[in-house]
This record gives sequence, C-alpha cells and structure tokens, in this order.
Amino acid sequence: MKEIVIVTQNRAGLLADIAEILARKNINIEMFDAEEVHDTAVIELTVDRYDEALQSLRDAGFDAVTEDAFLIRLKDEPGALARVAKRFKDANIDLRSVRIVRRLEDCAIVAVATARTEEAKALVREYLVVGEGIDSETD
Repeated sequence: MKEIVIVTQNRAGLLADIAEILARKNINIEMFDAEEVHDTAVIELTVDRYDEALQSLRDAGFDAVTEDAFLIRLKDEPGALARVAKRFKDANIDLRSVRIVRRLEDCAIVAVATARTEEAKALVREYLVVGEGIDSETD
C-alpha cells in the first residue's frame, strides 16, 4: 500500500483544495488523515490511482511525497498494539507512522510505515493482511 504525505502551511480550505484536485481527475480518496502541528498541516492519504494522484498534487504545487506502508490485523483488545510495537522496538526498527485504518468486529486493521519495510513485515508475518480483502497471510 502506498501513502501520499503532504506537509504544508495549514490554512482554511486546505482539505477542500486537495479533495477538489483529486475529484477533477476522478481519483477516489480511500483514507485521509490530517493533523495540525503548530501552523503546519501534515496530511496522509491513500487513493485508488496513486501515480496520477501524486502527479496531480505535485502539479498543483503541493510538496507531496510517497511512503510505503503495509497492513496488519490485530485483535481489538488492550495491549495488542503495544505487543507489536515492542517487536519493532526490540529490533531497533523506527516506525514512521502507525494508523488504525479500519475496525472490524473483533480486530483492527493497522497501516504501518517504516524505512525497513521487509524486515518489519518479517517481524509481524503472522499479522500481515494480503490482497484487497482482509485475509491474513498463512504459512
């Protein structure tokens, strides 16, 4: 899964501008997360047509960068995320972002991004989500 990250000056109408740019190209936003840090907006999104979205945002003047992420499925219970995060800590793998992207009946789907993707995936192999459906990878 590829994410697009935009870091820009926060202002009124920023979400509308980004959504309109993508709508004009008929690009569907699948996930959108925006946070303000002082006067800076940090926006992370996934879309159905990644390459075209990235280029459209850059053409519109946004400093859009890309980040690879992978999905894991965790039991929806206290401590589940802590146990997985400790694996990354013990392996000295820095996490760029961790985001709960979907909650189901008894589990949560979590997007994880790190500079060491393959190593990180190996640490949580039993939790990986593969394909378009929410199916766990098996041995």
